[in-house]
Amino acid sequence: MELRQYWQILWKRIWIPIALVVLVAAMSLATVKRVPPTYTTSLRFVVGVTPENLPDQFTYDGYYAGVSSEFIADDLSVIVSSQAFAEDVNRHLADIAPGFQIPPGMLAGQTFADKQHRILQISMTWGDPDQLQKIGEAVVLALQEDSPKYLAQMGALGGQVVVIDRPLTVTPIPTPLSRKLDLPIRLLLALAAGVALTFLRHYLDTSVQSAAELENMGVSVLAKIPRHK
Repeated sequence: MELRQYWQILWKRIWIPIALVVLVAAMSLATVKRVPPTYTTSLRFVVGVTPENLPDQFTYDGYYAGVSSEFIADDLSVIVSSQAFAEDVNRHLADIAPGFQIPPGMLAGQTFADKQHRILQISMTWGDPDQLQKIGEAVVLALQEDSPKYLAQMGALGGQVVVIDRPLTVTPIPTPLSRKLDLPIRLLLALAAGVALTFLRHYLDTSVQSAAELENMGVSVLAKIPRHK
């Protein structure tokens, strides 16, 4: 079958793929859920343990202090996701932004903590940039002022948490590529399904469409009534 014949089959029932594409587009636009913008910011802290410098005596305390600092940074990365830390953050938020509090469990779901050696990095996402800025400030105060109680529980006496990157930059998270391509992919699939249905409809059609079909069946065509225009 030539390409021209394929095109004639498709053009005869072009309404099938068009209707399917329009239907899918209408349903997609009607059911799409608008995702509110999300913002992110990050903070970095240096976590350390002060080594004991004994005069006139060589020790390995400096080495062990560095190793201990890495373990403490690892433990703090878990503590910042706890409910106890969220309560400390809310306590500081009460002074920074009266009336604004983080719902229970929300901070753990929106906070990602990672550590590299003695550097603790905290990344947070939130739907409001101003609120995210205030949450970041409260996290800084909670780690600076309330960390001694956590360090004491870990046996890290003399531990220090120093902020090196404050939450100064709040940036919007770009829309994922998968979400941008969702509607175009649906329309392409609808178009492909419509074309397939068109050829299936032609295959199931038992009526004679042209004189060539009769000649292929061995029937001689003596006359042809022209289409009235």
